[in-house]
Amino acid sequence: MRQTLLLALIMGCTSLAQAQDTFTESNDPTQPTAQEWQATRGMHAAWGTSNVRYAWHAMPETKELKRTATLDAWRGERVSTQALIYSSVPTDSLAPITLQLSAFKNGRHTLPAEAVSAAFVRYVMTDAWSTPDGRGAGCGYRPDHTLYDSAMVADIIDPHAESMHMDAMSTRSVWVSCQVPADAAKGTYSGTLSIKAGKRTIARLPLHIRVADRTLPDPKDWNFHLDLWQNPFAEARYYGTPLWSDSHLEAMRPSMEMLAAAGQKVITASIMHKPWNGQTEDHFDSMVTWMKRLDGSWEFGFDVFDRWVEFAMSCGIDEQINCFSMIPWALSFPYYDVATNRMQVLRAAPGDAAYEEMWVAMLKAFSQHLREKGWFDITTIAMDERPMHAMQKAMAVIRKADPSFKVSLAGNWHPEIEADLYDYCIALDQAELVPQEVLTRRQSEGKKTTVYTCCSTHKPNTFTFSVPAEGAWYGFYVAGTEYDGYLRWAYNSWVKHPLHDTRFRQWPAGDTYMVYPYGRSSVRFEKLIEGIQAYEKIRILHDEFTREGDTARLSKLEEMIEMFDFNSQYTDDFPSLIQQGQDKLNALSTR
Repeated sequence: MRQTLLLALIMGCTSLAQAQDTFTESNDPTQPTAQEWQATRGMHAAWGTSNVRYAWHAMPETKELKRTATLDAWRGERVSTQALIYSSVPTDSLAPITLQLSAFKNGRHTLPAEAVSAAFVRYVMTDAWSTPDGRGAGCGYRPDHTLYDSAMVADIIDPHAESMHMDAMSTRSVWVSCQVPADAAKGTYSGTLSIKAGKRTIARLPLHIRVADRTLPDPKDWNFHLDLWQNPFAEARYYGTPLWSDSHLEAMRPSMEMLAAAGQKVITASIMHKPWNGQTEDHFDSMVTWMKRLDGSWEFGFDVFDRWVEFAMSCGIDEQINCFSMIPWALSFPYYDVATNRMQVLRAAPGDAAYEEMWVAMLKAFSQHLREKGWFDITTIAMDERPMHAMQKAMAVIRKADPSFKVSLAGNWHPEIEADLYDYCIALDQAELVPQEVLTRRQSEGKKTTVYTCCSTHKPNTFTFSVPAEGAWYGFYVAGTEYDGYLRWAYNSWVKHPLHDTRFRQWPAGDTYMVYPYGRSSVRFEKLIEGIQAYEKIRILHDEFTREGDTARLSKLEEMIEMFDFNSQYTDDFPSLIQQGQDKLNALSTR
């Protein structure tokens, strides 16, 4: 029996590995220009920057590349940069490009081998925020992708690709990252990234990692309130696994653990069918079973909800559960009707008697169940972008069912209902409307107030065509406010072919997801994490300088934070802004 089980596990792992590796990029519609490459002979490599996407078949600006790279980090921090391989000639079919990292040493100290990693950055199809003439911008349907400047962009960080071939006149990025151990000794660790074509070494690129005498807390202890909405239904479809099966959840584990490592605080749960009217490739079904008995009373089942929450918690996400939604976009509520032995749909709106009767019954049962599980205090009844009058009526129903329920909303600023909301996420373009005293009071009350972006925000954003540095902006911006964090509505609502084409039938490319199948991160996700880590470092330094009365360094820190005020989002040079912020932060980190 044990041998059979072991064989099944080995076969499962083999199948997973094969699936991970079978990924071929789509063709690049942009062809190289021979004149651009005429001064380049053969294959070359150098260090670039993590703030830029390098085009596949365009010659990089070599004057901006460096032979040696240096990364500054705290203990416990993840820092990254990009190396760049560019070649006027194709690789031989028998001599693909491979990567090799040396040991990283600081005197008698050596970083663990797993602390430093190098992975090829893969190309995927994107579009643009608007058509070239400025029409069709942002949100809305996109029936003709050819109107939106579709192109291949470098975004997928692929740890499963052990080697890569290169076309003539092409460029390939390599994402190099170091997760500095929390117990690493202070000092500079030096090593090299070797880039080889078969047995021939193309380049040995020196890399120095300067570890400061400071420690970043574990991500689960970060103060930044990160809320990226998860879609387990998309992953079940992509992997071809039965919904909620062991195979489904285990296939999801890499992306969920990757999210936990970014400091994610919230589990996204759907407590009714299609809370967002099936807007994604894979709509959200209810994790709660709704049934009307023969006598007309309601019965609810929470087995799926429990399975999902327990799984997410096992991945390290356990601070909050947001349950969507009492006000779905279509205002229709499917349920199983015992009397007719079939599914029925109740159509009702907040304020209707039928709506109140149904939701009071559900919320009372849900409250009792959550209290039995010990989850009541971390659960919110969540809604997003709903009209204020509907929210007020829905909250009256919540209070009737259980006055202790917490409520969350992602949407516009409504001072009339602010006091009733535990978790209030404001659209970034309205962030300045919230009075400072309100934000301060909410923090003192232990409530959460965050900002969000979606398809309507041109920049800064995390689309696949966005400048990578834009993702880091949020952490710096939040650090200078009384906001607590950032929300993005889609972490893994994958499109039909997420590894090849990030475009969707509506909204700009990449709006629906930030990471890729089989535990593949992205350039934009890593830059988001960079900004969150900056937020934590700013908070720690601010507290230290204030406590010690170090007014000189406190003043310099506050000057740096002011660079990232609300108006800084309109800059034309995010890479320069982020680099300046990081340089100043690194200087202030020196003891």
